[in-house]
Amino acid sequence: MPELSPRRRLLVLAICCMSLLIVSLDNTVLNVALPAMQRELHASTSGLQWTIDAYTLVLASLLMLAGSTADRIGRRRVFTAGLVVFGAGSLLCSLAPDLRSLIAFRMVQAVGGSMLNPVAMSIITNTFTEPRERARAIGAWGAVVGISMAAGPLVGGLLVESVGWRAIFWINLPVALAALLLTLRFVPESRAGRARRPDPVGQLLVIVLFGSLTYTIIEAPHAAPGAIAPFAVLAPAALLGLLWYEPRRAEPLIDLRFFRSAPFSGATVVAISAFAALGGFLFLSTLYLQNVRGLDALHAGLWMLPMAVPTFLCAPLSGRLVGSRGPRLSLLVAGCAMTASALLFAAFDAETSDVTLFLGYALFGVGFGFVNAPITNTAVSGMPRAQAGVAAAVASTSRQLGQTLGVAVVGAVLASGVGASPYRDAFVAAARPGWWILVGCGLAVLVLGAATSGRWARRTAERTAERLRAAEVREAAGVGG
Repeated sequence: MPELSPRRRLLVLAICCMSLLIVSLDNTVLNVALPAMQRELHASTSGLQWTIDAYTLVLASLLMLAGSTADRIGRRRVFTAGLVVFGAGSLLCSLAPDLRSLIAFRMVQAVGGSMLNPVAMSIITNTFTEPRERARAIGAWGAVVGISMAAGPLVGGLLVESVGWRAIFWINLPVALAALLLTLRFVPESRAGRARRPDPVGQLLVIVLFGSLTYTIIEAPHAAPGAIAPFAVLAPAALLGLLWYEPRRAEPLIDLRFFRSAPFSGATVVAISAFAALGGFLFLSTLYLQNVRGLDALHAGLWMLPMAVPTFLCAPLSGRLVGSRGPRLSLLVAGCAMTASALLFAAFDAETSDVTLFLGYALFGVGFGFVNAPITNTAVSGMPRAQAGVAAAVASTSRQLGQTLGVAVVGAVLASGVGASPYRDAFVAAARPGWWILVGCGLAVLVLGAATSGRWARRTAERTAERLRAAEVREAAGVGG
């Protein structure tokens, strides 16, 4: 990629942030619309889980493929294709006649979305090469998640109440079109110096692993054991297949050598934990505010602001802290705040009081605002720039997998607890085990943030980066790797 002027670099960052905005906005807007969809499409709790998880599951399955493909054939080319497919999928979702069609069209959306975030992060990494400048750019990128969390519930609530839930997909169309035109005009093409070959076996194993695991969790409360058992066996089998097959490829889909770096491995698990907490938190909160408290979509969206505003304010602050002091402080703040928030709901029934509900939402917003920048920065820092797309894609995959599992696990726990009891009366008690799961997610962020951001962890990252660069040189010279 050619060296760009400071103004051009900021413009590239803004264009990349537009893609993150529509992908993130789509999730927050959809959560507010879940009860309206449930009524119109006659969906069960598992049906609502699939409207979210079909999207995040496809994203998680294809992100690494998209990242490596972008490194191989061109990041701008894959990014523009993603904008087109995501826009088309959004239009189809708005026209869905039933729940099954909506889930299928959400998967089309996700195919486009898989080409956006990891590729945009790779573009940012190759545009902002100075570590401190890159950390600040990633902080601004993370702030977009806060914008989507702040705007999504309000915009979604307004659209659901005034037009209907189908209108929530229309807002993606003008943003995707504007981002497409600006990308074609201002974003230079870039790719890795040496093309990496596709890994169809690895990709198939990833799809089988994520799909069978999610299906097992979501359907376990409803389906017969015999129907679930094959998928419960497929998931660990696919995982073992990945661990056996990928190290034997010269150019694997998932380069397991990355995980020799303690910060990279820690960032992966932190991402899964943090986004599992986000997925479960939004799912429980939306159903509680509308189905139990009886709020309409707009007023439920307003109740989300105490969570959204701190996320928006803390994300750029976290980016500056990561750039100046490293990831540890941001991760410790994130872990403490997310744990305290979930603990309020799990141990003190925070949802039953306006004051504690407000405090729980605010604490979660602070925690989530601080967690994004250290995840992304740790994932891409120190890795060879030629593999930036793959490294960023692993981080993005971890996020989407976490959100998928959060909705699947918490939704399954809720469905098992509610059973045949009246929904309104049983919700708080049925949701409590789900909140305890989110407490565990917050503690994982806290403990791993402390354990994988010390000097010994940084040394493992440096050694891993040196090995990767040496292997890259040998492979480029045709010696092997």
